Amino acid sequence: MAASKIAITIDDKTLQRLDLLVKSKYFPNRSNAIQQAVAEKLNRIDKSRLAQECAKLDPDFEQSLAEEGFSSELEEWPEY
Repeated sequence: MAASKIAITIDDKTLQRLDLLVKSKYFPNRSNAIQQAVAEKLNRIDKSRLAQECAKLDPDFEQSLAEEGFSSELEEWPEY
């Protein structure tokens, strides 16, 4: 996977906490820790966007769409 080098500014307290995690081998290095954090945040945003869009749906309308034409299909199937 291609990667790009960037520069960031981070407050001292957060950097100290990050360095403790790297020192304790929770992350192999700062770069990896920040990559994982950004990826996780982007995934959360994607999931929340999906939930927001789903919340806009009208369940009754969606149900009517799902059942549209269903009654005519029932007539075509033999009764058991």
